[in-house]
Amino acid sequence: MSFTLCNLTVKKGEKIQGYLDLPFTDEDKLPCTLIYGDREGPTVLVDGGIHNAEYVGIECVTGLGQMLEPSDIKGILIMIHLVNVNGFKARTVSVSAADGKNLNRVFPGDPNGTYTDKLAYFMEKELFSKIDYYIDVHNGDWFEDLAPFIYCVGNAAPEVAARAVEMAKAADVPYYVASGSNTGGAYNYAGSLGIPSVLLERGCYGLWSPEEVMASQKDVRNILRVIGAFDSDRFLYDRQSQVPRHMTHAHYVDSAHSGCWFPQKRAGQVVAAGELLGVMKDNFGNVIEEVRLDEPCIILYQTVSYSVPKDSPLVAYGHYDDCVQDKDADEHAHQHEQDYNHVHERDLEELHESRGVAAVLGADNELHGI
Repeated sequence: MSFTLCNLTVKKGEKIQGYLDLPFTDEDKLPCTLIYGDREGPTVLVDGGIHNAEYVGIECVTGLGQMLEPSDIKGILIMIHLVNVNGFKARTVSVSAADGKNLNRVFPGDPNGTYTDKLAYFMEKELFSKIDYYIDVHNGDWFEDLAPFIYCVGNAAPEVAARAVEMAKAADVPYYVASGSNTGGAYNYAGSLGIPSVLLERGCYGLWSPEEVMASQKDVRNILRVIGAFDSDRFLYDRQSQVPRHMTHAHYVDSAHSGCWFPQKRAGQVVAAGELLGVMKDNFGNVIEEVRLDEPCIILYQTVSYSVPKDSPLVAYGHYDDCVQDKDADEHAHQHEQDYNHVHERDLEELHESRGVAAVLGADNELHGI
C-alpha cells in the first residue's frame, strides 16, 4: 500500500521527507514530511507558515517531522513545514513577496490568479481533497502581543463543528474561539468542505523560543490523539494541564486616531471594567486617546507597535458573560466618550489578519480580505 501526494510517494510503515513541486513556479517548493503509519487511521494535514513570519508554527511542524515515526502514527500524516515559502525567503510580514497578498485571506484561490491565489488553489486541490482533519499552526506577528489560544471552525456542518471543538479542547491553552467564518482562511475553508479543522496560536513579536515550539508540538500530538491519528509510548509525558474554555464573546477595539501607541497591559491579563488598557499619544507626547472598556475581559492579543494608523485594531479581548452593550457587529459601541468597533467573534480572525496586517503594512485594499 502507498500514498502519493504530488511528486512524493510514501509506502505503509514508511516516512519520507522531500519537497512538493508547485505547478505554477519553479522557484519555490514546499518542504514536506509524509508518514504512513503501520496502523489504520485518518489522513491528517498539519502545516506551519501559512503566514511566513510566524516562526513558532514553522519550527513546530519542522520538529514534528523530525521526531515522529510510522510507529507513532495511525493512518497518514502530511506535514507541510512551511507553506508561504515565497514570503519566508523575502522576510515579508505575513504576505507573499510575489504579489503582497495574505494567503490566509484568498481561499479557495484561483488557478488563473496571481502567485498567492494559485498557492491557495493548490492547497485545496492537492491537500484538502485528500484529508480528514486539518491542524494549522500559527502565532502572533511581529507587531502583536498574544496569549496562547486556539480557533476552531464554527460555521460548518454541525458534526464537523462539533468534531473541531473536540480537537480544540485537546490543546493546553486557556480558551478556544469558534470562528463563524467559512471563507478566506485555510482552516475555515477546509471546514466548509467538511473537514474538522483548528488553528493554534502561540508566540508573538516575530520571535520564537524552544519552550513555545515544544508546547505547540505537544498540543498537536494531543489533538492527533483525540482524532485517532496518534498512539505512542514515547510521548507519555504529553499531559494536558488545562481544558480550554469556550470564549463566547470576542471583540476588537479600533484606534480612533493615528499616533504613538502605549499599551498598559499584557496579553492574557484579566482587566477590570474601566481599567486603562492603553493610550495613544501625538508626536509631542500628548495623550489624544485612552482605551477603557465597560466590561471585565481577558486580553487575547494586542498591537504593540509604536506607530499605529487610524481605524486599525489595538486590542482583541474576550469574555464569557453577556455583553454590556450587545449591538450588531457593524455598529459602534459607545465607550468612555470614544466610539470603538465592538465586533463579535465571527469576524475576529478575519479582522486580526486582513485589517491588522494591512494597517501595519500601510497596504491597499487588496490586502483587506476576501
